[in-house]
Amino acid sequence: QVQLVESGGGLVQAGGSLRLSCAASGRTFSSYAKAWFRQAPGKEREFVAAIRWSGGNTYYADSVKGRFTISRDNAKNTVYLQMNSLKPEDTANYYCAANSYFKGLRSTDYDYWGQGTQVTVSS
Repeated sequence: QVQLVESGGGLVQAGGSLRLSCAASGRTFSSYAKAWFRQAPGKEREFVAAIRWSGGNTYYADSVKGRFTISRDNAKNTVYLQMNSLKPEDTANYYCAANSYFKGLRSTDYDYWGQGTQVTVSS
């Protein structure tokens, strides 16, 4: 069973940067498709970024393209989300997700989830 733990969230000023980390344990994580989602209060959970197990393909929501970068370190069983030029509308609880194979960019395409880490961007 795969267990995911996010870290790196916090409070930052608009225009600042954060790097989120998602560490996995329990099963081999390197071969899994991985993604980041976020959910703001009163809103639906939305897709942010995803990476195939091979690392050869990445996907981003239009709202974060050019500002966020998803990456992975298979040796550390960790996936990262580098967040630059943060905006107040990026404020949300960010969740790491994984699946044994790449299926898509919907929440239901991922079987394993972390507990979430809060990102708050002040204006």
